[in-house]
Amino acid sequence: MKYIYGPVPSWRLGRSLGVDLVSGKKTCTFDCIYCQLGKTVRHIVKREIFVPTSEIVKELDSLPEQDIDYVTLSGTGEPTLASNLGEVIIEIKKRFKKPVAVLTNSSLFHDPLVRKELSLADLVVAKLDAPNEEIFKIVNKPTNGISFGIILEGIRKLNKEYPGKLALQMMFVPQNKDHAEQMAALAKDIAPVEVQINTPLRPSPVKSLSKEELSKIEKLFKPLKVYSVYDVERPETKPMDMEETLRRRPQI
Repeated sequence: MKYIYGPVPSWRLGRSLGVDLVSGKKTCTFDCIYCQLGKTVRHIVKREIFVPTSEIVKELDSLPEQDIDYVTLSGTGEPTLASNLGEVIIEIKKRFKKPVAVLTNSSLFHDPLVRKELSLADLVVAKLDAPNEEIFKIVNKPTNGISFGIILEGIRKLNKEYPGKLALQMMFVPQNKDHAEQMAALAKDIAPVEVQINTPLRPSPVKSLSKEELSKIEKLFKPLKVYSVYDVERPETKPMDMEETLRRRPQI
């Protein structure tokens, strides 16, 4: 398998079978300071096809039976950059009865076509790591042309047009932890189906917050449905190909 990896244990999604629509070198609209994959190699904002849908379909059709909870579009870059995102979700749903999730940094939600394609998924886990432009630039280091305002407006539009699909994932690190109250206020205003409070527990260039620190932050989000990376046990899984899995998940 070149493009399908795992299953991996996900604190958010249980046993997750990954589909990488970007593959190869890290390709993203952000260069987040905490990213487990290291520096972004290809900074782009224009959508294109990185892996033909036919190649994904070949691998889907050759898969042995999998014990999974979700099929997840993620991997070595931002999945919404793949212009065949919608096509691939449709093909996955033809072959799996399990829900499909997309892990995304929210940077292309301003595009109506991207929002329409994301609506085909069962769950859209959207990144929101800042309450304003200043912190956004520090934590997410976006490619030129992407602003905090664009991100926030896109998230609101997705949630309004396709309600019941949006989960917010907020990564807390030393650089944004003092802004947790403002971030919680934003989350309450957006009103997603859930909020996932995270901090880097896998190898990362930045320091993670302690369980106690994250617990205090988590309380700020009540009464939203909220849980943190420290709250949930990861299930046991056995990846099909450890090398390909570790290329996308440096620590299982």
